[in-house]
Amino acid sequence: MRLPTIPDLGDLAGRRVLLRADLNVPLRGGEVTDDTRIREVVPTIRMLCEAGAEVTLCSHLGRPGGRPEVALGMAPVRRRLAELAPGVELLENLRFDPGEEAGDPALAERLVAGHDVFVNDAFAVSHRAHASVVGPPRLLPSAAGLLMLVEVAEILSLRTAPRRPFVVVLGGAKIADKLGVVRAVCELADTVLVGGAMCFTFLAATGHRIGDSLFDSDHLADCRALLDGGFPLHLPEDLVGLAPGGVLGDPAAGGAVRQFGSDLPDGWLGADIGPGTAAFFADTILDAGTVFWNGPLGAFEDPRFAAGTITVAEALAETRAHTVVGGGDSGAALTSMGLARSVSHLSTGGGASLELLEHGDLPGLAALRESAEHLSLPTHEVDERD
Repeated sequence: MRLPTIPDLGDLAGRRVLLRADLNVPLRGGEVTDDTRIREVVPTIRMLCEAGAEVTLCSHLGRPGGRPEVALGMAPVRRRLAELAPGVELLENLRFDPGEEAGDPALAERLVAGHDVFVNDAFAVSHRAHASVVGPPRLLPSAAGLLMLVEVAEILSLRTAPRRPFVVVLGGAKIADKLGVVRAVCELADTVLVGGAMCFTFLAATGHRIGDSLFDSDHLADCRALLDGGFPLHLPEDLVGLAPGGVLGDPAAGGAVRQFGSDLPDGWLGADIGPGTAAFFADTILDAGTVFWNGPLGAFEDPRFAAGTITVAEALAETRAHTVVGGGDSGAALTSMGLARSVSHLSTGGGASLELLEHGDLPGLAALRESAEHLSLPTHEVDERD
């Protein structure tokens, strides 16, 4: 994939740069509790400032639903940004304006007013055709930021040149969100390990009893077709379930916890892969050349059902394979265990990494390429990981 880069924008001395970043950080009590996403964009800010540019950042924060919400104002982010990258400006929460998620060209025009160039370093939202992502490249010379280039190179390397065996671990809740990814990785990977709540639609498609576990009846046929297609899919062979009356996330509410095989009794809720499956997943990861993981293997926020996710995370930290984790809840799990630095690449974008892995492109990337073509800017091949 060829993308315009910051040097392609020419001399930036005295020019005003609008930088789209993903500063959607967690807050508590009006303070930033994890500044990772702010720190990730600092190298791009530094590069622009050293080139003599005046930098204005824009980002969303949370889901305010297109209207101002005091708790989601950018003031705490602005304070931390001033400590890490003094001298840059940060606009108010983009999602206070309903035009952001609607992709309103009028909002894009307001954002770029007074700016000379645009840089997109917000990989995590570049799978969305939001106003701040696809609008500015239609109006200004535009380029990819440093973080964007790293993210794209890592994910595209999984599509084109993974070291074998290539193992994909998929968890999370909704099979509907990941069916396309499952189909894509089945063509790319040597082994696909499926856990999390999404595994129950696959299990139901093969005739297993799943109790009261979450599943999607609308996609049983799709799952059955994948399982019958000769693809390297592996489902859990044992499960951990919660008895009727129990509440996920609330051990004090009671409810027995038991291990089962691939079938659950009526009324029981599947909440984690079992120890045998977790051990098999870990052994497969340890023997891999490349691993991509997205989605927890169980309800890991509840300590009764965290063992499967912990086992996989520890295997990722131990393996000699090149390991890529697709952000979101997987990244949160790694961070909570202190293992975020133990993997080769922890993506800032869960949904974006999945969509890029599936399709090989994103709306935000296409917008940058189209901008470069329209303005006759040079582009450079994104260097994939060796």
